[in-house]
Amino acid sequence: MVAVRRTLAMAGNGLCKLALAAFATVTSAQSLSPDYAREERWAREIEPSVVVGEPVYLALPSQRRVLALYAVAAKARGGVIVVHGLGVHPDWGLIGALRAGLADAGFSTLSVQMPVLAADAPREDYDAIIPQGAERISVAIAWLRHRGIERIAIVAHSLGAAMGNAYLGSQAAEKIDAWVVIGMGTGFATAPRQPVLDVEGQFDFPQVRESASLRAAKLPRDSCSRHVVMAGADHTMGNREKELVAVIVPFLDQAFARRCL
Repeated sequence: MVAVRRTLAMAGNGLCKLALAAFATVTSAQSLSPDYAREERWAREIEPSVVVGEPVYLALPSQRRVLALYAVAAKARGGVIVVHGLGVHPDWGLIGALRAGLADAGFSTLSVQMPVLAADAPREDYDAIIPQGAERISVAIAWLRHRGIERIAIVAHSLGAAMGNAYLGSQAAEKIDAWVVIGMGTGFATAPRQPVLDVEGQFDFPQVRESASLRAAKLPRDSCSRHVVMAGADHTMGNREKELVAVIVPFLDQAFARRCL
């Protein structure tokens, strides 16, 4: 009888541990879901102050809607999806400069709100929501296609580049015409199928600079793809935005004209 009680107690303890583990897993997953309230607050703040382009909303498979800023270029030569980095929004600093500068240069831009976490969330927590960022990129591509834009590029910074990497490395990825990677701290998930402009700042994060050789190993061997170091720039490309646009524009022109042999 004592043995039976001991066995039941052990079983009960085991079930309790399993239940606690399951609860912890669910709680962790919930805590790492995007902070939609934060995204919505930003949308309310950004919409009234948009000067270049107009706010639009993209419908996700979950039926949620996310803000994007769409700037239509006169006689557009193609469309560019602009993807921001960790914990910011589609009109933040460098991203705002890129979406406006590229639109002025003749490319319609769609800058999309990527998933964010709470303001105090550590960088490693963002790894869990990279797939949701990839999903938003997929939705953005479909949105541009629906509007008749055939030639599409992705211009992505920092964590946004990691989200683009996840999307383009997946089997479900749609072929695009060009990819601009700015300050990505890893190698490519798979060998890119489109011309790539890999950009880092001279004073970028060590992880970005040290992983450049990994990206170089898979960089397409065409006449357009290359690695560029922006002199004097840090990870945010502060005060180098115009120079960065000037580097990106001829690359996109060549890629969209299918001249990358």
